[in-house]
Amino acid sequence: MRTLLGDIAPEELGVTYCHDHIFCTPPLWKEKKDDDLLLDDFDASLAEVKSFRAAGGQAIYDATAIDYGRDLAAVRRISEATGVHIIGTAGLNKEIMWPGKMPGKDKTFGAWLDGMSVDEIRAMTAADVETGEDGIRCGVVKFGTGYNTISPLEEKVMVGVLAAHKETGAPVHSHTELGTMALEQLDIVRREGVDPTRLTIAHLDRNPDPWMIRKVADSGAFMSFDGITRVKYYPESVRSELIIDLCRRGHAGQVMIGGDIARKSMFRHYGKGGLGMAFILEKWRSRFVEEADEAGLDGEALLDLFFVKNPQKAFAFT
Repeated sequence: MRTLLGDIAPEELGVTYCHDHIFCTPPLWKEKKDDDLLLDDFDASLAEVKSFRAAGGQAIYDATAIDYGRDLAAVRRISEATGVHIIGTAGLNKEIMWPGKMPGKDKTFGAWLDGMSVDEIRAMTAADVETGEDGIRCGVVKFGTGYNTISPLEEKVMVGVLAAHKETGAPVHSHTELGTMALEQLDIVRREGVDPTRLTIAHLDRNPDPWMIRKVADSGAFMSFDGITRVKYYPESVRSELIIDLCRRGHAGQVMIGGDIARKSMFRHYGKGGLGMAFILEKWRSRFVEEADEAGLDGEALLDLFFVKNPQKAFAFT
């Protein structure tokens, strides 16, 4: 697998969060002056990753694409300073971010992408994996879709990103807006001749529909449960019940866990009182073990799959 510091063997990855953001300034949120969504304090982000490391964390997939303000050089410095393996993202996020202006240019991401061909998107994404930005190479290719929609431009990007996957062998990650359109994404993945087992679908737990999630699981795709602490959607017990149901149905080998804490107010070290990146390892982990054990499962063995063995497979190149 490919980290910002170079390639490593899968068994070197260790305890892994499957979807997070570390240091980024999304152009659209900067233009809208939404300060909470700007992770722009390097020292605070560094302290956050240090707390993750102190809690036993060893690796993070940083799902920050170029349209979300990716800063590979800064995040690489955090990796060097903490010893945490960090995997970077090629590709793009979602169309609602594309009214934002590209850094240093007058055009928006939307205008730029509208003028690109599928092959140009493929080439750009593959280059981020194979040669990198200033030599810093990404280890995952990403696409995303909107809330109950896949726009024509999102589908074009998706096809280009999937073509880059076929060229490079890099694993694929997808954004779903509030957990919608996962099954429709899988339809396109199959149509483009890509094996769904090379895909991780994010934010599925924001749409806690057991039927839909079982259908995703049946495809063989990895599933990112990354909305932990968002009780504004539903109680934490709902997520645990979804995961336990999947495990009982034989899908424990596809579940992964992340935080996706992309707001200053969610980080511990940005001074706003958030729970921070370490919370999952410090608190949620033991809660899940208790719930799983009560359900007659081996909670510790499941967590070893979720945090260690499954990421080794999901983030490996073919």
